[in-house]
Amino acid sequence: MNCVFLSPHFPPQYHRFCGQLKQVGANVLGIADAPYDALPVEVRAALTEYYRVERMDDYGALVQACGYFTHRYGKIDRIDSLNEYWLGIEARLRDDFNVFGVRACDIGMIRSKSEMKKTFREARVQVAAGRVVHNLNEARTLIEETGYPVVAKPDVGVGALDTFRLDSDADLVRFFEHKRPVEYIVEAFIQGTITSFDGLCDAAGTPVFRTAHVFSQGIMETVNEARHIAYYSLRDIPPALEAAGLRCLEAFRVRERFFHIEFFHTGDDSFTALEVNMRPPGGFTTDMFNYACDIDIYKIWAELLVHGQTDVAFERKYHCCYASRKNNLDYIHSHDEILTRYGGQMCQVDRVPGVFASALGDMGYIFRTADFERLHEIIRFIHQTRV
Repeated sequence: MNCVFLSPHFPPQYHRFCGQLKQVGANVLGIADAPYDALPVEVRAALTEYYRVERMDDYGALVQACGYFTHRYGKIDRIDSLNEYWLGIEARLRDDFNVFGVRACDIGMIRSKSEMKKTFREARVQVAAGRVVHNLNEARTLIEETGYPVVAKPDVGVGALDTFRLDSDADLVRFFEHKRPVEYIVEAFIQGTITSFDGLCDAAGTPVFRTAHVFSQGIMETVNEARHIAYYSLRDIPPALEAAGLRCLEAFRVRERFFHIEFFHTGDDSFTALEVNMRPPGGFTTDMFNYACDIDIYKIWAELLVHGQTDVAFERKYHCCYASRKNNLDYIHSHDEILTRYGGQMCQVDRVPGVFASALGDMGYIFRTADFERLHEIIRFIHQTRV
């Protein structure tokens, strides 16, 4: 099997997907804009061959790279990056090289938030009231229906970039004075706990792995208010969340892909859809899959692509949590105190690369425990500040 992988060096841990593809027998053909010698040694070891382009947004250069790989290795079987930023380019390349996966005709409903709303409704899943607005008057007409607060975000965007909560008409006016020249969707603010349904589907759309995570707050609040964050996996998926998530997988036609579907949990069995992402959850969550279940999700994904392997046995043995710290906050307990007290539960402790720091903090602690109360005890210990 010939697998083209875009940007194999970013995010930093994604070389593990490439490494496992190579281990199970695929040719792993990397394309990126970094000089080969600048790639970390583990990335180079994970690739069969590497093709450097000057700019990843030069579509012609990407076509040329794929043409080179086709000439050298034969038909390309898969094109991926597992990265939301490249979804559109991947789809175009799959069209041009007739490769299985998400095509350009499908990309709207998994990138456009307004299109997502339509598909969520098809899945019989509740969504926040909202729509694309083009000017101040259209926004005011919408807000007459929803009331304040509202959230404004790019209709096509990555994460919480350029996303804002607006609490008044003055906020709305300022937003339109300074907003970027892209289409924005404005929707009702939903008060609830962000909960995600996450996993991996096989080529028939059946989830071979699934789990759920609960977030201390949204990425919008984390980024805009410079807050630390915690999110953790659940050992048991709430039945109403799982049912809604499975309907979404069918409606969005998820095939041989990771999925990360975000909901607001607003009551006992009430979940309102926020957005869907056809990629692994962000940050270090793929590592958290492994720690929570004692599996290797990188290997599972590679075997699924190369061999169609779908017989995955897993048990959610632990709650696995990511808790961040911000350099600008005055914490009561030192780093050494955290490790002394909870070192037995720690799985991974890392400084966060600068590009991720606004969302994931400056330092991240990943730990696991089967005890739900212990989980929250550790979060409180890490996050306790003097203010």
